[in-house]
This record gives sequence, C-alpha cells and structure tokens, in this order.
Amino acid sequence: MNINASGQENQVNPAELRKMFGANLRVLADTFPSVSQLCRELGINRTQFNRYLSGESFPRPDVLYRICTFFNVDARILLEPIDSLATERGVLNHPLIKDYVGTGMTDIPQDIFPDGFYRFSRRSFTESDLIIIGLIYVFRNDQHTFIRGYEAKEAMRQQGLPTDPETREFRGVVLPQEDGVAALVSHKATMATSFNYLSRVASFQNHYWIGYATRTVRETINGRRAARLVYEHLGNNTGAILEAARSVGFCSPEELFPYHRKLLQLDRPFA
Repeated sequence: MNINASGQENQVNPAELRKMFGANLRVLADTFPSVSQLCRELGINRTQFNRYLSGESFPRPDVLYRICTFFNVDARILLEPIDSLATERGVLNHPLIKDYVGTGMTDIPQDIFPDGFYRFSRRSFTESDLIIIGLIYVFRNDQHTFIRGYEAKEAMRQQGLPTDPETREFRGVVLPQEDGVAALVSHKATMATSFNYLSRVASFQNHYWIGYATRTVRETINGRRAARLVYEHLGNNTGAILEAARSVGFCSPEELFPYHRKLLQLDRPFA
C-alpha cells in the first residue's frame, strides 16, 4: 500500500509486487555475465532465482536485503521500474569490479587524504628542463573522493591546444592504496588518462605527499611519460591558495619551492 498524489491510498497486491520485482531483477541480472555465477555470488538456488524472475515467488527480507546490497539499489525495486531509480550502476560499480575499484574501494578517510586545495609540482612531460606547477581541489561526494583542476594556460598553449576553461579542466577519482592513494585523472571526453600515485611524506611536514604521475601516450624520443609528483595540502587557507594560483605554470628548477625541489629529487633519474 502507498499514497498517491491526492492523498488516497493505492492498494498494491502481492502479485503486482512479485511481477515488478521480477522485472527489475531481470534487468539487474542482465548486467551480470552469467546467471549461474550470479546465483552463486548471491547464495541463492538457481531454481528459486528463476521463480523470482518469473514473479512466481518473492524473497525473504534477508534475501531481499542481500540482493539490494549486491546491486547497490534499495527496496523501491518492489514498487518502481529500475530505470526510474537513482542507482549507481556505472562501469566502476559493475558486479565484476565494484569491490576492486567501485563503491567498495573509494571511501577514503579524511585523515588519509583530506579535502581542500593542493599545490602540485612535477617535471613537465613536454619540456624536460622545466617544472610544471598546478593547483587542484579534492572533495567528497556520495562517499567518493574526487579531484578537479585546470591545466595551466601556458602549458596548453605550448602544445597547440585551446586554452578555454572547458578544455583545460580535468577531473578524476581517488582510490585507496595500501600505502597511499591513487588517482585516475582525465580531461572531458578524452581517451588520454593520467595515473597518479601518492604516499604521505613521513616527517613533520605531514601535509606533503610524494609519488609519481604517468600519462597514457605513445613513447617518443623527446616526450616524458612518467615523472615524480609532489602534492602540498593547502586546505582552505585563502592566502596560500591565492599565492599558489599565481604560481601556476612553468618554472625552472631553481625557481621551484625548496621543499618541492628536495622531494622531486631532480638530480636523480626517475625509476
């Protein structure tokens, strides 16, 4: 039983509930490569599962909870078509990988990698004798940790690329690692992706992270595909953020902030 827009009660009989649930379960099951494997994952007998699909039977509350948890949906699958529900069914939450890179792997505690602005530095991928300095913002949404930022205009201009904000913007998702975090970062509608790995610096300067960045491009004689990477957490300190924003772009190793230069180990080849 539910309430319609006029405040009157709508009667929903058990047969309608079973039919709606069966139709929704069929849609969800179609996202899984094998029904037999799905039944094993859910711990449900195949014959019983087929009865759910056909609307002949309805699961116990504990089994319904198991199904909803597995597919990351809620009990509205009893009442509404699955297409009308706000579910998280993107590729990262496909049953085959969701516990590896999906919702089960993206809830990162603030003390591990806090929200706020970060200044980063690394060797330029295109100008080997220069350092690129950038500014990114880390934030949480729906238990995921995201990165958002903009490429420096000069860096885009030197590559012959447009310098409008939409082209310069990049976004990414942060994943927990055993000894740090990793991030997959990309520009909008692009097939090129950057992978960043970061581990917190073990010193009194605990607002620094050191790691490396790689980009998905072909090997060239002059181009660089991997470089050490430093993140400096600025939090929401307006003064520090504005100062960092003014320094975004290319600089020489001598112009780089001393502690960034020390962490980047510019005199040591990256391996």
